[in-house]
Amino acid sequence: MRITALRVPLVIGSLAIALSVPTLAQPPAHAPAHGFRAKQKERSHVRYVGHAGYEWEFDYGIKSGNCDRRAIATALGGITGALIANRVADDDDRTVAILIGAAAGAFVGNRIGRNIDKPDEACIGHALELGETGQPISWTNEVTGVSYRVVPGPDRERNGSTCRDFTFTAIAESERSTRQGLGCESEPGVWQVVQ
Repeated sequence: MRITALRVPLVIGSLAIALSVPTLAQPPAHAPAHGFRAKQKERSHVRYVGHAGYEWEFDYGIKSGNCDRRAIATALGGITGALIANRVADDDDRTVAILIGAAAGAFVGNRIGRNIDKPDEACIGHALELGETGQPISWTNEVTGVSYRVVPGPDRERNGSTCRDFTFTAIAESERSTRQGLGCESEPGVWQVVQ
C-alpha cells in the first residue's frame, strides 16, 4: 500500500510539470496567430525557377502541360504591349514571362497569327521560361477558338542570351499552322522570337 501511495503524488507532480511547460504547437485555428500562418505559408510556398534563374511565384499550369490562360489574363490585367515588358522586367512586380511584340503573330502568319493576343503571348513566354524540354504545353483561346501548343526545345546560347528552340502549333477549325522557331530572352522573363 505504501508504494502505491507514493506513486500518486509522483504522477500528479509529473503531470503538473508537463502542463506548465509551454507547448511548441501551432496556434489553434480560431486564435490570432500574429503572422504565424502567413510565415509558414511563405516558407512552404513553391517557387518555379526559370531559365535565367529568376523564381516565379506561379507556373500557370506550365509544369502540368496546360497553360492556364484565364489566370494569366487576370495576372496581366489591363496592361498591354510595352507596359507588359516593363512590368515583367521590374524585379519587384513580375507576374508572368511573356513573348513581346508582334513577333508571335508574324511568326505564325496567316489568319491564325492575327488572333494571338497578350495572354496567348504570355503562355508562349511562360512555356519557354518554365517548360521542360520536349514537354508539350497546350491551351485554347476561348474568345477566338484557336488552340495552341508549344513544345520547348533545349537551351542554347546566342550572342550571350539564353535561347530555346521550340515548335509552335496553332489550330483554328480546319486550319493548322506549325512552325519551328528560336526564342531568346532579352531580359529575365521577356522572350522574343529571333528565328
